[in-house]
Order: sequence, then C-alpha cells, then structure tokens
Amino acid sequence: MKKRVVAAMSGGVDSSVAAALLVEQGYDVIGVTMQLWPEEDALEEARRGGCCSLAAVEDARRVAGLLGIPYYILNLREAFAERVIDYFVDEYARGRTPNPCIACNRWVKFDLLLRRARELDADYLATGHYARAWYDPERGRYVLARPADRRKDQTYVLYGLTQEQLARVLFPLGDLTKEEVRRLAARLGLPVATKPESQDICFLPEGEHGPFVAARAGERVRPGPILDRRGRVLGTHRGLPFYTVGQRRGLGLGGGRPLYVLALDPERNAVIVGEWEEGLASGVEVSDLNLILLDWDELAALPGGLAAQVQIRYRAQPRPAVVQAVPGAPGRVRVEFSQPVHAATPGQAAVFYDGDLVVGGGTIDRVLTPALAAAAADGDGRER
Repeated sequence: MKKRVVAAMSGGVDSSVAAALLVEQGYDVIGVTMQLWPEEDALEEARRGGCCSLAAVEDARRVAGLLGIPYYILNLREAFAERVIDYFVDEYARGRTPNPCIACNRWVKFDLLLRRARELDADYLATGHYARAWYDPERGRYVLARPADRRKDQTYVLYGLTQEQLARVLFPLGDLTKEEVRRLAARLGLPVATKPESQDICFLPEGEHGPFVAARAGERVRPGPILDRRGRVLGTHRGLPFYTVGQRRGLGLGGGRPLYVLALDPERNAVIVGEWEEGLASGVEVSDLNLILLDWDELAALPGGLAAQVQIRYRAQPRPAVVQAVPGAPGRVRVEFSQPVHAATPGQAAVFYDGDLVVGGGTIDRVLTPALAAAAADGDGRER
C-alpha cells in the first residue's frame, strides 16, 4: 500500500517541485495550501501576490492539476493570527525582535498542519524547505541537518521540530540545489519554474515591520528618548518597533561618530545607542529550549558544557561557543562565545550546530556583556 503524504504547497517553485518529486517516488500525494491571512487583510495580500494569496493559490492549484493529485485549501487563519501575527506584534511592542517564520513553523506548519495531515490518514507531511532529516539508529533519534545547498539552508527556522514531528516530516529538496530545483521544474513543465523568490516574512512588505506593528499595537508604540549608555538623551525615536539591535541608519542623530542601536529598553521606552564595540556580547541566555540531538538531562550532565557552533540570526555565520545548562532552570542555557559577537538580540533564536547537525536551539532572553557574563557565572546576575 502506498504511503500517503500531504504536501504543503505555497504556489512557489520549491514546494511545487517537492510535490512533484514525491509523485515520482510513488507516494500517494495530497496537495494542500494553507489559507493564513485574516479576512480584513486578504484583499491587500491578494493584490501583492504574496504567500498564500489568491495568485499563489491558483499557482498551487495548477501545479496539482498537472501532477494529477487532489488539492485542498485549509483555513488556518485563526491560528496564524494568534500564533504568528499577534506574537510578532507583541514581541516588537515589548522591545524584542521576533522571527515569525520560526513561530509559523512551530505552531502552524508542523503542529496544526501536521495534525490535519494525520486526519487525512497521511503518514507524512512534506514541505519545500531546504533541510535534511532522517533516523539515526546509532543515536536512536531523528536528526535534522543542513541541506546540500548551504545558500538556501533553512534549518535555523526549523530547530523547534520535535522527535515526534521529525518522524512524520519529509524534506524532498534536502539533497538539491536551487538551480537543480528550477531545472527540474522546467523539465516537468511546471508553470512556476521561473517564479521569483518569495520574501522572508510572508505578511510584510520588505522593511515595513514598524508601521505594521504600530498599526496593530496602538498606544503600546509611542515616541521616546534615544539614550547613550550613561543615560544622556541624544534624540527622540518614533517607537521601539521601528528599530532593531545593530541598526545604524535611520537614527536621525546627525553627524559625528557612527552610533548603533545597542538595546531596546521597554521599561523606559528608550532606544539605547553607542559605538560598535559597545554592541559586542560575550554570551547570551536562552530559554524555551528545544533539543534534537540529546535530551535535557544529557546536556545538564556535561560538566564543561557542550561545544557547538551557534547561530544567532537567520543569515549570521555560526560562531564557536559552549552551551551550558543553567542550574535549577530546566529549559534554560547559557551560551558563551569563544570570541565576542555583535548585535545579539533578545527575541531572536540561538541555534546550536554540531557540524551539519542541529543540536537544538531556543529564544535569546538576555545578552551578556563580559561583566554580565562574569556575574551570571557567579550566580547573582548583576553587573560588576
């Protein structure tokens, strides 16, 4: 009996080729597009032609027709609004910088959609992500690994996958490059073979998260002071969501030495700025941890911590570090980098790698300067 797979189809070339490969491999494939946009925003999204817009749905439907597979649209608007859009707005409003793709993967694609796939008697859920996953009998665990095409690597936003989810997930593009995917699409006569790349955040015009958040957060977004580390007022900001740690341009502070956003302080509704060196961090504290290669107890039992490569942004280069469990705080770790890193940001993810394999990851809660790291190691957490 054929294994049944629900293929998530966004209308792009990647998910279309993933579905086509599954058909070629003999799976019983069902194509599904998630309807995500709230009713009041659906018309604007349709005009932009973005992810899950009417145009994208029509592209996915055409591909499913060419492949000869059933095709459905699932209304997941309520979950997307609550788990992704509300989360995105709330995090920015309180001075953090979220990654909505991680939230969407965690709570919508690989939770709710996977459960819907099981309701369709599917054995697996497949997506067009560039990643690889398999069962490692020596470890007795499912593993998640970087893909063949490092430029398209999406493992950073997939670190939240659990063992139960990895057992039910297929990534057909893991061993292919983007160029090979486009050539396959052309060979198969898929109408999306030359379709442009979609933007990173499906519900935002590029670079416009500030107005998006401000329109939804109301009075939580308001002007405030731009301060240096000593508390001196240097200017006025438009609202915390318009800024992010590491930002240099658009501060409106005039000439002089270059200044960068060092932190966002929601208690004072302040943007803290300083010179580049002041934005260096020796470590971060990470919560809401998900581990793939090992269990929490195994990590906590390592006396010197776990040596890993740690990536603190989607496009950042991984840096050598030691990951240590915080005593008495299950699910919380301290990451100490071998060399200081710049622009570590609360709300972003820190993802740990062992070579190509994803060890796990979590959300950055606190950024440690050298002084703070020493204080944290002493157990009081105060700067000295």
